[in-house]
Amino acid sequence: MKEIKDSDVKPSPPKKPLFFYYLVALIVLMLLNVFLFPSMLERQVYEVPYSQFLDMVDDGRVTQVALDETNREIVFLATDESGSEAVYQTGIWPDDGQRLLSQLRENEDIQFTAEIPTQANPILSFLVSWILPIFIFILLGELLSRWMVKRMGGLPGGMGNAMTFGKSGAKVYVEEASTGVTFADVAGQDEAKEALMEVVDFLHEPEKYAAIGAKLPKGVLLVGPPGTGKTLLAKAVAGEAKVPFFSISGSEFVEMFVGMGAAKVRDLFKQAGEKAPCIVFIDEIDAIGKKRDTGGYGGNDEREQTLNQLLAEMDGFDSSKGVVLLAATNRPESLDPALMRPGRFDRRVRVELPDLQGRVAILKVHGKHVHIDGDVDWDAIARATAGASGAELANIVNEGALRAVRQGRKTVTQADLEESVETVIAGAQRKNAVISPEEKKLVSYHEVGHALVAALQTHSAPVTKITIIPRTSGALGYTMQVDQGERNLMSRAELINKIATFTGGRAAEELIFGPDNVTTGASNDIEQATKLARAMITRYGMTEAFDMVALETVTNQYLGGDTSLACSADTAAEIDRQVVATVKAAHQKALALLRENEDKLHALAGYLLEKETITGEEFMERLNQ
Repeated sequence: MKEIKDSDVKPSPPKKPLFFYYLVALIVLMLLNVFLFPSMLERQVYEVPYSQFLDMVDDGRVTQVALDETNREIVFLATDESGSEAVYQTGIWPDDGQRLLSQLRENEDIQFTAEIPTQANPILSFLVSWILPIFIFILLGELLSRWMVKRMGGLPGGMGNAMTFGKSGAKVYVEEASTGVTFADVAGQDEAKEALMEVVDFLHEPEKYAAIGAKLPKGVLLVGPPGTGKTLLAKAVAGEAKVPFFSISGSEFVEMFVGMGAAKVRDLFKQAGEKAPCIVFIDEIDAIGKKRDTGGYGGNDEREQTLNQLLAEMDGFDSSKGVVLLAATNRPESLDPALMRPGRFDRRVRVELPDLQGRVAILKVHGKHVHIDGDVDWDAIARATAGASGAELANIVNEGALRAVRQGRKTVTQADLEESVETVIAGAQRKNAVISPEEKKLVSYHEVGHALVAALQTHSAPVTKITIIPRTSGALGYTMQVDQGERNLMSRAELINKIATFTGGRAAEELIFGPDNVTTGASNDIEQATKLARAMITRYGMTEAFDMVALETVTNQYLGGDTSLACSADTAAEIDRQVVATVKAAHQKALALLRENEDKLHALAGYLLEKETITGEEFMERLNQ
């Protein structure tokens, strides 16, 4: 689809009538013609002594003479030494006058009169007097306009172009071309595509729905974590529907001046009504759709006026004309309830993180754009990227392609993609990092401690890789575990085993080097274990003390899931004791497992110290010897 920007639309004419500007220009031209141009157009006059004038007459160089009695001077035309004609003037010398007249009459070639023509060519005079000033005025006006736009462009609130106040600024994609995105380019979101296909089908065949009395939803809200493809789905709808598509971000409605955001909303829906059937897409609608606050200051602020205008416009337009409003957000809980009711946003489409099959499909879609080796196992890459969004998977494929280029290959191999997964998760390798032998040995025992505790427990994901090569994320090593299938639920036993695995690294340090020699390398493990133990108590109801009572609320579930306690201070203190007890029990469990298998710990740590990186198969082979 061809994109039409606001910059392509000419600004509205000025408020003052054009007659005013024509009058000003005419007055300026008249003043220039009276005072400036006559002096510019006159020939250059050279002043000479009276004696030289007489000598030039005697030499026959004078052709015309004029007497100016007002200024008491003589103006004459004569040829100079080079033969070119010029205008001269001289003062009148008091004599009888008759002698000069007789001398002039002796030469028949000399003409003398009361005045002498000194004006330039009339065509040149017209060009200089009229055409040139008009051109200069146009040029100065254009330069002044650009200067004002440049000076005002950096001011807040969109003051860059005073002529575009109240314009929506939406990008418009027309029917003649395509956005380049269709549903075939969207993978891993089958349910969302199915829900949006009804919108596309209605725009193509509205009579089919009108025959049964069904109405098209006025608004469709796309919700989900960042990077899951909400904006991509909206573009795909536009590509499939082949109708005009208006795209704008919610932040573009936010203006410095009160009322400008509402004006933009009115202009957007006005344009959409003129081009119906069409689709209007507002990205990050939470920028203007937040819940209204009646308390404190700002009860009549710009954002609320913009929201009120949006609500009024959604009530005002007729969906039967084919105007569909799409919106995307990753903070649905912050939206105003009036915006979410039926009749405005009738349908909410969840765009969640892809499952295993969805990740495989997404990887294959992005793999079409790069040269992939035929032996690549997409399933293995998908299993290693549990919880990854579509944008992260696209980045993984791209990182693999970049690694292949660095290695001097023309195709992307399985090793490239596996390394790119590690790069996205843990950062790139620090090849020049200097690690002392003592630290390297400690890191080796730490990572083997994680892997050994995980392998000796049931309900744990198998170990796929152990490395002690430092990463740019700050990790001096890491242990990778990958589930063989998709997991949606976890039992209490699985969670406790996972906490024990987190504590396995510190437990190995304590066992081998003593409690006084433990290091700061377990800081991330401690954070993860504490977070998981707290969630078991406050959110999952996995303790006898609190049973099935929710003690914590989650906000912004699509943006990391911020939590806050919803209990008394005494209960919070008891929660802390329960968390400490849970982590401590898992820690003691890990210590016990490692004491029972200390010989295996030494052997595997020595092998890892030698190889620096071992696979899960190598680890299990050594463990089972």
